[in-house]
Amino acid sequence: MANLKEVKERINSVVSTQQITKAMKMVAAAKLRRAQDKITQMRPYSQKLTNILNNVSAASEGQADIAYAEKREVRSVLIIPVTSDKGLCGAFNANVLKATSLTILQDYATAQVTVLPLGKKAYEFFKKRELNVIADYYQVFSDVSFDNVKFAAEYAMGAFAEGKYDKVVLVYNHFKNVATQEVITEQFLPMSSEELASDVKKSETDYILEPSRSYIIEELVPTSLKIQFYKAILESNASEHGARMTAMDKATENAGELLKDLRLMYNRSRQAAITNEILEIVAGANALGGK
Repeated sequence: MANLKEVKERINSVVSTQQITKAMKMVAAAKLRRAQDKITQMRPYSQKLTNILNNVSAASEGQADIAYAEKREVRSVLIIPVTSDKGLCGAFNANVLKATSLTILQDYATAQVTVLPLGKKAYEFFKKRELNVIADYYQVFSDVSFDNVKFAAEYAMGAFAEGKYDKVVLVYNHFKNVATQEVITEQFLPMSSEELASDVKKSETDYILEPSRSYIIEELVPTSLKIQFYKAILESNASEHGARMTAMDKATENAGELLKDLRLMYNRSRQAAITNEILEIVAGANALGGK
């Protein structure tokens, strides 16, 4: 039978752990609410901006030359995995790192791959690999704002336009709901044909564009790309808090189940000790009575 002191120490340890997981769940739930509000508000804006770009691009009839849409032979690739800075969020980070590694091995085995990690976990993982790693932007989650995130987007866009990279790929968790996050491997650059052509027929409206159609497209395209990049960061941020809340909720439940087993073990051990003491007293009394 287990020692009563050891079982009691384990019970106290599990109780302390349960209190921590409960607190972490509450913190994650509070952060999730704010992150969910941000991504919910961003999605319609991002979609509307993309639609405007689609309509203007379709109306331009090829008059505008968009540098970010240039398709080239893929010899150099920039892959941007988006993870969190902290752990204790289930398989959130592992899924992104696994998807990124598979993408590198299966899709770009013959290309020169550079990794631009966003999030401390991605940086720590890829800096140990034999890959070119850009370590200038991995602390982006210290301040999840457009003004902070846009620097990483501008680097990727500028490097692609200069021909340093022939393709830019984002790997991140798409937020579906609190319990579900889906890993997305998305081509960021060059812009896909879906981003440059509307899904609907060309509008018959005669646009009046000032100062010019090409100027507006040149302004819209970088803004649209930065917004899409920022949206991916917000998706990942909301997914992180959802995954952590779910993980901590499950950990709290598991701690409760473990406490039940430990308390049952403690009561059984205590009862056995009491029974043994009674037997010893009775045996002693019988021995004295026999004399």
